[in-house]
Amino acid sequence: MSTMVPPLYAGLVDDASLLPPSPTGLAEAEAKFHEHASAWYADLIGALLVPASVVGSEPVPRLVGALIGDIPAGTLPATVEKLRSAGMVIEHVEAAVARRGEDPQPGLALLRTFAARESFHVWAEIPLSWGLIGALDTLAEARREGQSIAPKFRVGGLAAELFPTPVELAAVICACRDRELPFKLAAGLRHATRHTDPETGFTHHGFLNVLVATLLAVDGAEVAEVAEALAATHPVPLVEPARSRRETPRPLFAGFGAANVVEPLTELVRLGLINGGYE
Repeated sequence: MSTMVPPLYAGLVDDASLLPPSPTGLAEAEAKFHEHASAWYADLIGALLVPASVVGSEPVPRLVGALIGDIPAGTLPATVEKLRSAGMVIEHVEAAVARRGEDPQPGLALLRTFAARESFHVWAEIPLSWGLIGALDTLAEARREGQSIAPKFRVGGLAAELFPTPVELAAVICACRDRELPFKLAAGLRHATRHTDPETGFTHHGFLNVLVATLLAVDGAEVAEVAEALAATHPVPLVEPARSRRETPRPLFAGFGAANVVEPLTELVRLGLINGGYE
């Protein structure tokens, strides 16, 4: 009998197989996404992430997907219309509002105008640097006004400073909790638990760490306790809190993208948090 993915993990992993540096083409990514959508673990998978920069260079996939705005924000409306006319249903849009060190408010204003005209959700990628708290306040205000917009954060990259410390990320999670802001994460979440990449020396956050840390934050934990969960490098302190909440919807942490969605699935199965497809 096919096993449903527990509600705690529903839609946790977006298919990022088209994002750089992946060599995967649109047709191949679409075919694989349809395979995932019909597999026993389908409930784990969110949307296929389609970079806006590939629109026009290859046939548009006829599926429910998400648009990654790797183009100027002002051109997003035209790109959305092109995708719609080609038969793609857009579930959400993710777009950066500023580079690291820049004021995020002008970009947020553009995205708010865009979001106000659309029915899908918009994720505003905000740098973990100057202006962050003000940007979260702006998003909280937008949501109070009925706009479907929320933050996305990049927690990894090609330089050490792009990986926030456990305390820094815990503060961001608690700030989102205090403002009732759901959030998505991108980059660096390669494995379930926190680990150091032997090739780069960078220490990556684990997606299970983030999930458990968010559960603690929602329950009222302070930054130090949330940071402790983010800093765990062994799954033992993480597995039981996750197992005990497996039948409840996941709060705040909307998910992350993976180049190969089977990898996080495999780790969840290995940890006994998803039972492997049959019972």
